Amino acid sequence: MRDIAVMVGKDLRLLLRDRMATFFTLFFPLAMAIFFGTMFGGGEERGSRGIRIAVVDEDRTPESRAFVSRLRQAPEFAVDSTSRAAAHEAVRLGNRTAFVVLPPGFGATRQRLFYGAPPEVELGLDPSRKAESGLIQGVLTKMLSERMQDLFAHPDALRRQNQQTLEALDTTRALPQVERGSITRFLGELDRFLVSRQQADSAADKAAPGGGTGWQPVAFRTSDVAHLQRGPRNAYQISFPQGVIWAIISSANSFALSLVLERTRGTLVRLRAAPMARGRILLGKAVGCLLTILAMSTVLLLIGALVFHVRPSSPPLLAVAVISAAIGFVGIMMLISVMGRSQRGVSGLGWAAMMMMSMTGGGMVPLFAMPAWMQSASVVSPVRWAIIAIEGGIWRDFTVAQMAVPCGVLLAIGIIGYTVGIRVFRWTET
Repeated sequence: MRDIAVMVGKDLRLLLRDRMATFFTLFFPLAMAIFFGTMFGGGEERGSRGIRIAVVDEDRTPESRAFVSRLRQAPEFAVDSTSRAAAHEAVRLGNRTAFVVLPPGFGATRQRLFYGAPPEVELGLDPSRKAESGLIQGVLTKMLSERMQDLFAHPDALRRQNQQTLEALDTTRALPQVERGSITRFLGELDRFLVSRQQADSAADKAAPGGGTGWQPVAFRTSDVAHLQRGPRNAYQISFPQGVIWAIISSANSFALSLVLERTRGTLVRLRAAPMARGRILLGKAVGCLLTILAMSTVLLLIGALVFHVRPSSPPLLAVAVISAAIGFVGIMMLISVMGRSQRGVSGLGWAAMMMMSMTGGGMVPLFAMPAWMQSASVVSPVRWAIIAIEGGIWRDFTVAQMAVPCGVLLAIGIIGYTVGIRVFRWTET
């Protein structure tokens, strides 16, 4: 074990001294994970992102300010208050989906019931985003109609509003006499209904405190149902397993190239002259590769957990997945090291093989986004099994039995690759 530890220490020191190798082993996979996670919506919890709109309050009344506050609380929207010119420019440049203008008089029209023009809202919409435009108009319509429902749910407030409307009708000349008379009679009957409703509620409340109900369009009986979260909670839970894979690939390639370099420079010949068996020399290289993969993967996953909320559903199963993937790619590393005689040849063949594994196995495009035929063909790629195993510990909520399949495949690849690699390994260029 002392001989193996010396070999491992030597390889790790050489890796850390090579700044370019360290960059492509750790920082490049991290950059890819952050980039793709951000590009595909990372950092936003599922369902928390609203349509970005700009709101312009030109009315500046308590009623308009309350409506803007209601817009800010709506989960469908992400609201910014700004000027009309800035809002128009934001939509024109694509920085906002739409702008909403509350013109002067908005609050006054909201106070009127049953007559006159309805509240006016000006919309500036991006014509290329019809689905979002329809949703915006639907949500605004719902919110503007809520006031009527609130008033009927509170008879006292509705009576006050009714009286204000009757007083306004007495002074307005905007309506014909016949229409004004019809509205006045309707409001008078509504007021008498509200008086009787209040009396009934008062009697019910005396009989059973809290029994007064007011006006309600419907009664619901509710029960709490816990939401079962399935799938990744944010895009980083997709991109960080891919980043781990690239760290594993970079580590495996680095150690494969170091083996070729030591063979071409005669280092292996000198090591064989030392009192150290061949198997221990190659085992030391394999253990060094394994520890490097585990260290880089751990750093990436810690950064993901602490900064990007990539929290594993099962840390023990995630650890098993990472160890299995590391063993699998150590075996692949041994195979790559015997694919060519020169450092350039092994580098080209190794990266070509790794790129093909990555493209077909989900290292570049997530597995769920691939066509069905490619998902079926990807079973031959070790990258696929590594990603499935790592995702199983992060967000797929794998059981032990479910984790056994991808981890078993990776372990088999590692054992077979290492066995074949050490048997055909060339200790010299000839």
